[in-house]
Amino acid sequence: MALVLLPVTLLFAERVEHETEKGLEEKAMSIARTLAHTPLIVEQLQGTGSSPSMQEYVKRVSAANHIQFIVAMDMKGIRKTHPDARMIGKAFVGGDEYTALHGHESVSVAKGTLGLSMRAFSPVFSLTGKQVGAIVVGISMQDVQMAQEGNNRLIAIAIGTGMLIGTGGAVVLARKIKNMLVGLEPPEIARLLEERSAMLQSIKEGVIAVDEFGRVMLMNAEAIRLLRQAGIEDFSFSGQEITVYLSAFRLQEVLEASTPQMDEEMELGGITLLTTSVPIRVKGEIVGAIVTFRDKTEMNQLAERLTGVSLYTEALRAQAHEFMNKLHVIMGMVHLRMYDKLEHYIMDAVEHHQVEIGSITRQIRDPVMAGFVLGKLSRAREVGVNFELTPGSYLPESSQTQTTHELITILGNLFDNAVEAMESLEHKRITLSLYFEESQKNGYLTCIMCDNGPGIPEGLVKAIFEKGFSTKGESRGMGLYLVTQSVKRLQGSIKLIPAEQGCCFQITIPYIIAGNDEHD
Repeated sequence: MALVLLPVTLLFAERVEHETEKGLEEKAMSIARTLAHTPLIVEQLQGTGSSPSMQEYVKRVSAANHIQFIVAMDMKGIRKTHPDARMIGKAFVGGDEYTALHGHESVSVAKGTLGLSMRAFSPVFSLTGKQVGAIVVGISMQDVQMAQEGNNRLIAIAIGTGMLIGTGGAVVLARKIKNMLVGLEPPEIARLLEERSAMLQSIKEGVIAVDEFGRVMLMNAEAIRLLRQAGIEDFSFSGQEITVYLSAFRLQEVLEASTPQMDEEMELGGITLLTTSVPIRVKGEIVGAIVTFRDKTEMNQLAERLTGVSLYTEALRAQAHEFMNKLHVIMGMVHLRMYDKLEHYIMDAVEHHQVEIGSITRQIRDPVMAGFVLGKLSRAREVGVNFELTPGSYLPESSQTQTTHELITILGNLFDNAVEAMESLEHKRITLSLYFEESQKNGYLTCIMCDNGPGIPEGLVKAIFEKGFSTKGESRGMGLYLVTQSVKRLQGSIKLIPAEQGCCFQITIPYIIAGNDEHD
């Protein structure tokens, strides 16, 4: 601040000094001009007035105006008045009276009998227009300098006061700004911005942020890539309202309702996006909203891999447990030397295994679904559940891997829910029926899964499909919700059908079979 005010102060002081000097010059000239037209002065210089009366008059004028001296002189430069009466009748000293004695006003600085002074000269003319002398009004240069110094002191006081007030205000403002910036310094803010930008550009999710008016403020590289994939090439809408260009994201609804929208699916340009939109709050106020989204196709591919690995692991674990039990039986029979019975036991086990696998593969032609059902059979035996695939069931191979993936989600969640529901029962039973209605290789698949559990109370039938609803405690209630979402994605339907005991779920979905699949 001092560096800014110093040149300003110097320039202002110089200007004030000039204006002070000019003001004193004008004051002296105004007095001189007035006296030059005073009849007493004119008469005295014409030789018709009384000299003592003029001397007395100019003394009073000098005292009233705080003037150092007023000198009246004739055309020869002889003083007719002077503060020192001894100087009356003597020639004017200074050499700057020439202009005034030739009929022109002038201002000069010269040294006379009273020291260095600023002098204002005005010619005196008679009534006939003839010049009869001149009037000199002098102001001591010491008085001029004192006036300038006084003004400079006022300037210094004003500037100093301004600096104190400015410094205090700057300190208060700096503290307030620092509080607003959470105590961060500019270099730290710059580094945080760089880090934030790097993080936003590196994450694998598209990010779009808007302000409280719904105007696009931020968009990362992944968002641009996904939008381009959806056929949107023009990104000039930065700073524009998102509802004009990308209304499908429904960020305006998030701003108005102040509630997040989690894991929503939306179609944009032929691709399915999984979006999460949340309002941004600062000190309790909504200042904007942000949406993150990913291509659901990529997520489905990852889920398929994870589901396949999970099913494979679960089947291996169940089979390993079952195999260890059979090994223990075999070991016991060997120790007892019951070789004939051991032979029959092994033959029965092999035959049962082959019959089970053969039956499943004949009824379920999709290898992924066949593996899924075999895994669930092993799992059911492990937990003491009688799991049956009804004799009339038939499932051809699907031409769409997405349908198989969704079916695994649907039947897997229904199976797990049934096992949990029958946990306290002694005799547990689950049946699965698969019926395909063919129509030129495009038809409908109906899946019915029933259990003999306690069933679902009539008052909860509608609520069981809602996200987060569960009678088993907190952090539950996702199974049937995921089933419902999968059914919707397949454009099918799900309903709870009446049963004498337990509950039965019926799912019907469109089903397109593979070209080489034929019913035996």
